[in-house]
Amino acid sequence: IYYGDKPTFFARIEEILQDHKPHWFHVKLLVLQIPVVEVVWILREEYINGASFTMGGHSLRMKPVTGPDESARHDPVNGEGLKHDRNKSGKVIPLFGEK
Repeated sequence: IYYGDKPTFFARIEEILQDHKPHWFHVKLLVLQIPVVEVVWILREEYINGASFTMGGHSLRMKPVTGPDESARHDPVNGEGLKHDRNKSGKVIPLFGEK
């Protein structure tokens, strides 16, 4: 979520429901912060898709989060691409130890 032109926080869309007004939607967001907060914004489809809108006189914008491009991954030491064998399974390491 952008506040003005600056990225401010991450949120995950949990649910989108039609509002009683045509072309408006209730968008339930899980704000990824500590503590996690759930909010519901009433937005038009174009706002959900990234168009700027105002709330309380402040400009906001939603932008999807994308992962790094596979071609951009490289070894910073050698400058070579990282090798990954998709047929080889990795080792699962428990976070909190085994019980």
